[in-house]
Amino acid sequence: MEKRADALQRLRQTHEGAVLAALRGEGPMSRTRLIERTGLSRTTLFAIISELMERGAVIESGAEDDGRPRGRGRPATRVSLNPDAGLLIGVDLGRRRIRVAIANIARQVVATAVDDSAPDADESEQADLAVALIRKVCDDRGIGLRALEAIGIGLVGVMDASDRRRRAAERLESAFATRVEVDNNARLAALAEQTWGAARSAEDVVYVRWAVGVGGGFISGGRLLRGGHGASGELGHVSVDPTGPRCHCGGRGCLEGRIGVPALLEAAASRGVRLTGTDDLLEAARSRTPAVTGVVVEAARTLGTVLAGTVAQLDPRRVVVGGDLATLGGLVLDPIRSAIGELALPGEPRALDVVPADLGPAASAMGAIALVLKEQDPLPPGPTPADP
Repeated sequence: MEKRADALQRLRQTHEGAVLAALRGEGPMSRTRLIERTGLSRTTLFAIISELMERGAVIESGAEDDGRPRGRGRPATRVSLNPDAGLLIGVDLGRRRIRVAIANIARQVVATAVDDSAPDADESEQADLAVALIRKVCDDRGIGLRALEAIGIGLVGVMDASDRRRRAAERLESAFATRVEVDNNARLAALAEQTWGAARSAEDVVYVRWAVGVGGGFISGGRLLRGGHGASGELGHVSVDPTGPRCHCGGRGCLEGRIGVPALLEAAASRGVRLTGTDDLLEAARSRTPAVTGVVVEAARTLGTVLAGTVAQLDPRRVVVGGDLATLGGLVLDPIRSAIGELALPGEPRALDVVPADLGPAASAMGAIALVLKEQDPLPPGPTPADP
């Protein structure tokens, strides 16, 4: 009897997890939609929702208008996660800036913040700055942290079991006494775009972030790929010239050294246009300054050539381009599309979208929230989620 009771308890927990995961992934929905999404029977689903409501984990909202004819009786309502039941925090420890996003359990981002970080700050110093930034934004917005459930952190570079990863996690675990998950910040931006942004309807995605540095993330079958050593998605360190200059990664002629913003500024200066930073570069490109547009288009073609190899190997349905350079639209997207079309198995035509990212500078911090959501409660198989 005891074993049977344990088995029933585990089954109920599995059913609860399926309901909570569906609500996290898709947002508020009717009981009918929840039955479709989870595959549970009507009786089981209604019992699970009743228990979750008693515990305050979910709530009912007003009548839902889904266009279906209604009979007599009580109007249909929508079930959603209780926004006051828990908080999730995403932190992006970038090269020059720290970004924080705070979301409630219903996936609503309730606050964001950004602060500068010294270029030579290590992970411990950055983590301390993140702790201070979290506390400040919570104080300013009147957000209590007693309901904090987890923190996700995005770091630059390879995410193996290194001291860098451990130091960042320990600082925030100690400060907030909660679970902390860590991953590469470009990969997390890919996860954010798949969860909320330009890659929402695709389960096989190549994401690249093109800015001061170049990073990326790959999603296959709906899952973020990390690789055997935490180095998946390091597009910026694909060598485009094996005899080229030494890169900080130890390689030579890396893509990042060829097309990152510092390299573009240097190339523009060699053509007689001196610019002081990313904003100047983007403004000159938008103004169609010939020397600058030439530099940018050549760099986009180089990026497209590298992405063509990635597309040939991973066979994604969508390529998402994020970062500062992606804001230039067709000026960079068209050469990327052209290179992929010419070089990625052109004899085997297939549908492939190359699109700009949706989420902007906060993508990695939002991806850190998506990370802890998925680590906590992986979404069950089912239809592609609708807009939350």
